[in-house]
Amino acid sequence: MPKRAFAIIFGVSVATALGNTGLISVLPAIGRSIGMPDEMVVAVFSLSAILWASASPFWARASDRYGRKPLMMVGLSGFMVSMTLCGFVVSAGLRHLAAPLSIFIAFLLARALFGLFGSASNPATQAYVADHTPREQRTQSMASLAGAFGLGTVVGPFLAPIFIYPVVGLAGPLFTFAVIAAAMLFIVWRYLPESARLDERPADEPEDEVEIAGTPARPMWRDSRVIPFLIYGFIVATCQTAQQQTLGFLIIDKLGVSPLDAQRPIAIAMMFGAVAGLLAQWGVIRMFEMTPRQLLRWGVACAALGNLMVAMAHDYSTVVAGYAMSSLGFGFARPGFTAGSSLAVGWKDQARVAGAIAAVNGINAVFAPAFMALYRHMHAAPFLLNMALMSGLLVYAFLSGPLRNADPAPATRDDATLATLERDREGGV
Repeated sequence: MPKRAFAIIFGVSVATALGNTGLISVLPAIGRSIGMPDEMVVAVFSLSAILWASASPFWARASDRYGRKPLMMVGLSGFMVSMTLCGFVVSAGLRHLAAPLSIFIAFLLARALFGLFGSASNPATQAYVADHTPREQRTQSMASLAGAFGLGTVVGPFLAPIFIYPVVGLAGPLFTFAVIAAAMLFIVWRYLPESARLDERPADEPEDEVEIAGTPARPMWRDSRVIPFLIYGFIVATCQTAQQQTLGFLIIDKLGVSPLDAQRPIAIAMMFGAVAGLLAQWGVIRMFEMTPRQLLRWGVACAALGNLMVAMAHDYSTVVAGYAMSSLGFGFARPGFTAGSSLAVGWKDQARVAGAIAAVNGINAVFAPAFMALYRHMHAAPFLLNMALMSGLLVYAFLSGPLRNADPAPATRDDATLATLERDREGGV
């Protein structure tokens, strides 16, 4: 891949993560300043998550038909419009121009535009990278792409308090992130070359499963090659989102300060977590040339330990340390199931598997209100549940055939035979 093209792809991912994590970092302060219940605050993402999961496979197929670049532009446009409308809604709420319930509904609908249209860029960027990356470099390339999200999560919470302007207040970060998205939209339109369409299978890619002529391709959620990665990825994404969205409320309550005064400690905690994720994706993975199989195991092990530390924390510094440990684990796990699923399918299925991964990465936000309800009952409960789920995934990573064999090295004849038998057994053949 040309360096300029990867830099632009990297920028698209950074801009999206910048806005999303920046919004998450200011959302507790926004909700409590407006007077919305905590469960309602995190539920703002629910409709967007459902639409994201529903639309991602459609956008993935569209990227095969219309190209990767146009879909990135659709995603950035949806993100820009959604952030702008969310900024206006938050401004109205802070000025108490409508009841909290009305503000919640308007916020929910404005954010839903991101789920519907913003979801177009994620599978397009992943498929663009897969189009230009040989199999032996796929894990590190996906880790670099994941590192772009990690960089956005570092910068987003750190910059969000700076963008709280005197006139618009807490709505300032949302308007600023919309401007950043507009700048990236222009850069993609003007400077990103379209991904060349592959007309024949690359030499290093396995053949795709043969479909019966005239029948539609099997959905990825029914493909035994990919199902274990989707299950693993869904649980990991659910736990990470729950921890991110609960962290701000935990810090406000633990420090006993006003929502606005807690904004800086929240940003610092999220920054430490993001740096840990970057350390995993840009440092450890490359230094030790870790394979997807190793990432799948180490990721959930570190995340389980980090969540236990947050659950047992008695002070702010322990919360930050535990969150950083969890983020290190998620920094391993996400490239693990992303690269593993990409390596599990052939070259024609790259966009479809990218859409499936994008769907599981989005739908998890639907469960955030349930974790918030657990938090209100007992502050440690969401993090203890995360620890239990991560421990279960660690066992699953050792027992599942596709996860156990998730390595980029070319399979031997015996490995291929065992994989085929495992696939047939899991598919009930």
